[in-house]
Parts: sequence; C-alpha cells; structure tokens
Amino acid sequence: MIFELIVQQLVNGLTLGSTYALIALGYTMVYGIITLINFAHGEIYMVGAFVGLYLVTAMQWNLLAAMAGAMAFCMVMGIVIERVAYRPLRRSTRLSALISAIGVSIFLYSLMLLIRGAQPTRFPKIFPDRMLSLGVAEISLLQLFILAVSALLMIGLHYLVQKTRVGKAMRATSQDYDTAALMGIDVNQIISYTFAIGSSLAAAGGVLVGMYFNAVFPLMGYQAGLKAFAAAVLGGIGSIPGAMLGGVLLGVLEMLGVAIGLSSYRNAIAFTILILVLLIRPTGLMGRQIQRKV
Repeated sequence: MIFELIVQQLVNGLTLGSTYALIALGYTMVYGIITLINFAHGEIYMVGAFVGLYLVTAMQWNLLAAMAGAMAFCMVMGIVIERVAYRPLRRSTRLSALISAIGVSIFLYSLMLLIRGAQPTRFPKIFPDRMLSLGVAEISLLQLFILAVSALLMIGLHYLVQKTRVGKAMRATSQDYDTAALMGIDVNQIISYTFAIGSSLAAAGGVLVGMYFNAVFPLMGYQAGLKAFAAAVLGGIGSIPGAMLGGVLLGVLEMLGVAIGLSSYRNAIAFTILILVLLIRPTGLMGRQIQRKV
C-alpha cells in the first residue's frame, strides 16, 4: 500500500515538475544571457494562464489554439518588458535591474488584481475523468497531456538552442556579451528572442497548471515563480538541461513529501531544498563554476 502511494505520488510529481521546468527555463535562459533574475517571470506565467482561460471560455478556442495564443501574447509581452524595463538599465548596476524586475512584477500582479479580482477563476474541464492503469499507479488523460506537451516544448527548445543559428547566437552571447557583439551578432535582438522564448514557455506552463488545478488567480505567479526559481538554482542557474532536471526533481520531491505525510509543508520543501543547494553546491547540480580573468 505504501509502495503504491509512493509510485502514484511519483507520477503526480513528474506532472507537476514538468510545469516547474517550463517556468524555470525562462529564469535560467535570461540569467544565462544577461545575468539577471527576472522576478517578473512568475507574473508572465500568471498572465499566460488568464489569456488561455479567456481564449477557451470567451473566444471558444480549442485547447491547443488557446495555448498557442497565450504563448504568442506572452512572447510579445516579454519583448516589451525587456525593452521598456531592462534594456535602459543594462549598463547600470545589478541592483537597479533587480528593482526594475520587482517593480514590473508588482505592476502586473496589481493590474490583474484590478481586472479580475482576488478570487480564483475556475478553468473549464476539458479532459474526461478517465484514468489509465500503470500497474501499481494510475495516470489521467490530463496528466498524460501535460507530460507530452512539456516534453515536446523542452525537446523543441533543446533543438532550437543546439541546432539553429539563433541558438548558436544565444550560446555565444551567454559566453561573452561584448565579444559576441564584436563578431557581428545583434545582441539586443538575441536578448529579445531569449525573453520571448522564456515568456512563451511560462505561458504554456500557466495554461497547463490552470487545467491541472482547475483554477487561475492573480497570486498564482508569485508562488510558482519562487518554486521555479528554486528549481533553476537546484539544476544550476544558467543551465538549460539543469532547469529541466531541477523542475522535475522539485516536483517529485514535493509530491513524495506529501506521500510521507508532509502535505502541510509542501511549499516549505522547495525552499528548504533551495537553501541546502546554496549551502552545499551553490552552482547547482549541472551548473559550472566560471572563473573570470581580470
């Protein structure tokens, strides 16, 4: 009985962790390019969930079209945020950029609070309550959909970064910002691409989480953003594979904590892991210590 419960929570953890990974990718991509923690990223995830909800309910779009629409909307929003709030401060101190990121986060949260109110909004039920048996555990059609979409998006991102010209330019910019510019790379455009891709992944995560928990609300970005940041640090901030691994591990550990009776502390588990990783291995599981010559 205990073994079956643990396996079931492992399945649930993989589902939840895949959404954490999608959000964490935005954190780690932006940090890898311009060494900035985009604390507005959680609110972009929240806006994506609301946009997806609107397209499904008011516009009567199907789920995949609504998810694509939410990703496109947040892609544009990410570009606008980068140009308005971050680009003018790129040569300023880290503290200035950090304060700007927090300001954007508060602005987006407050705006959505004015528009939608504080009460959660139910996400329409799209998938039937059908469970598929995995032997000692069960998985729903919705969980299968979330895992499949998350896997496809992460595979697509890996291909983009490793096999395309834009991905090569991103890797070059993350290695050396100034040298990449001297080699003819349009650094400003690459940074905009990075924000766009990270924001679109966060929007997809927002729609998936809205369906999974059957609710969206303005504060959902705060908690999910912190957990995704913890996942990025766990995997190694700046490492794309690390963000994927960190998100999945965090989701699994959180659900295993629920399985052993620590459901009241599930939110504390993520931040306990964050503290331990920073104390034991500050670079994360897949991060690398970079030595800069002066």
